[in-house]
Formats: sequence, structure tokens, C-alpha cells
Amino acid sequence: MSQVAAAPQVVLTDVHKSYGHLEVLKGISMAVKRSEIVSIIGPSGSGKSTILRCINALAPINAGSITVGGMEVNDPKLDARALRRRVGMVFQSYNLFPHRTVLQNIMMAPLQVLKQDKAEVEARAHSLLGKVRLSEKVNAYPGELSGGQQQRVAIARSLCMNPDVMMFDEVTAALDPETVKEVLVTIRDVAEEGMTCILVTHEMRFAREISDTVYFTDKGRIIESNSPKDFFENPQDERTRAFLDKVL
Repeated sequence: MSQVAAAPQVVLTDVHKSYGHLEVLKGISMAVKRSEIVSIIGPSGSGKSTILRCINALAPINAGSITVGGMEVNDPKLDARALRRRVGMVFQSYNLFPHRTVLQNIMMAPLQVLKQDKAEVEARAHSLLGKVRLSEKVNAYPGELSGGQQQRVAIARSLCMNPDVMMFDEVTAALDPETVKEVLVTIRDVAEEGMTCILVTHEMRFAREISDTVYFTDKGRIIESNSPKDFFENPQDERTRAFLDKVL
């Protein structure tokens, strides 16, 4: 588990989000400190993934406020590109470009978005491929990789932008059990290097092992949050207990 520093890096205050008449987030407040590992768990449709999408400005909020490293995400003048340099996001679907090699996929955004030096980006990409244990796949194409390998490339691609915060949205949901572990090991490695991480996950054992704080959401609200030990061993709310009884 990470050593948690003092200043919150991501702050949500009374965040509301609706899609048409459907209110998905009903006043979400949370503060994630630098180098903190936060897991968000809860039933399907409880608003977990929407929280991540709002932090990354992929979904505009209706009320409340979100700041990332002091940037006001709901500012109409927000530079979304600058925000997404700070916040890396890995989705359930890998979204790799099929006609580009692993190395090209990882290098694309720093070259095209950040206009960084090619030699520098390439060196960083090779280093990250080592970190996700895929150095031998540098010239492979996504179609030649397993789902777990593609997901690890997606993580390396996100890390290549040097974000301050990494968010993982159900990244193991589409994987077979054998490849889930290799992706979780990669996330653990990222977290142990001091990266601030926010995970939406249904891997309860992993959430318990890796997190500094676990949040439980239901019907668009945070019902409970606590340290993993207290959360899993002594849940306070009836809804939390009912959920854990189903999934553990």
C-alpha cells in the first residue's frame, strides 16, 4: 500500500450527473490524495464508471465541482487536452489501433498530442514495455496479442503520457481468468511506484489488497468508505453488507 501524502489531488464536491431524466450521480463527494489508491465498488448501474468519466471530463456534470491538481474540471474554459495529460484512463475495451504495432500505439499520443521528441518517447515506450513485461512484443500488432497483453499495452500507452493520476475502469471485466492476474499485477506495479490510482473494479480481493480506501456506491450515492480492513471486515451500512454477502 502506498504512503499517502497530505494534499488531495482529485476532489469531487457534491457532484450531480444526469442523462436526460435519469439522475446517475446524486451528490458524490470524495477526495483522493497524492499516491493514494482508491477502489470504487458497487452493483452495476450504481454510477461507478460515470464518476471516472466525470473526473476526466468525458461526461459534463450538472452540479457540484471537480478539481484535479487544482484544475477546475467543470470550468467552461477547461483545456480538456491539458486535463487528459494529467489523468490517464484505461477502459475495459483496449481501443488499440489494429494497424499499428505495439510500440507505435504507445508512442502515438506523446508524439502527436504533446509533440515530444521522438527518441525520448521511444526510449520511454521501451522502458514501459519492460515494466508491463511485454518487451518481446514491441513489433507485434494488437491482433497477435491476448486480451491481457492488449490491456497491458493500453496501460503502458496511458503511462507514456506521464499522467499524475491513473484511472482504471473495470479493466479486467472482459478478460478470461488466466489473464486477469497479469493485468492486476501490472496495476499493482504502477501503484507501488507512487502513482495516484482510482479503480472501478469487481475484483474484491484485489481491491482489498491494493487499496488505501474503498468506496461503495449504490444508486448514484456513496454509501460507505473506509480502509479495506474495516470496509470488508466491519461494513457499517446494511446495503454494503448485502452487497458483500453476494460477491464474497
